[in-house]
Amino acid sequence: MIRFAIVLAVILVGYWCTLSFYTKPLLLSLGAASILFTLWLCARMKIIDRETVPYLHIPLTMSYFVWLFREIAKANIAVVKAVLKPDMEISPSLIKVPMHQDTDMGRTMFANSITLTPGTVSVAMEDDHILVHALLAEMAHPEDFMDMGEQSGWAVGEAISDIEMDADIAKPEIGPSSDSEGSDPEVSGPEGSDHD
Repeated sequence: MIRFAIVLAVILVGYWCTLSFYTKPLLLSLGAASILFTLWLCARMKIIDRETVPYLHIPLTMSYFVWLFREIAKANIAVVKAVLKPDMEISPSLIKVPMHQDTDMGRTMFANSITLTPGTVSVAMEDDHILVHALLAEMAHPEDFMDMGEQSGWAVGEAISDIEMDADIAKPEIGPSSDSEGSDPEVSGPEGSDHD
């Protein structure tokens, strides 16, 4: 907690100096008092932790954004190819993607990353999974999101490794086509199975 408090104090000092860098003793003392009061409030509310003070993980987060932008570019190409084809190979489906992050920030980063990636949208978050709408069948495999889940957790300082897919979560049966003959148990949607 002390480490996070020190980092928060440094960030607040930098923020205060950026907004109003006056060198008059009275204003400097008022600035110092406001920073100390803010630190006291945070400590009293017991919110000085890695979620409230995520600044220690900025290098990890920035490198995650580089990785995410590559994934966004790849997904953009896949969506454009599907849309430009004459037969429009679009097969909307809902899937449950396991979520193994420990913190709210890690879960939010994961859900937002899914939504930022073209062709997928986070629809709802539960305790252990995210309900995702996928535009294409090739994007509707929960195991394909494992790398993004690990990377997003790592970006906020979580140690997520050796995640195993829960069979019940990895292969949901959502939608009216899940009972149709020959349908893929992982992917279902209003279009029905491609095998019919």
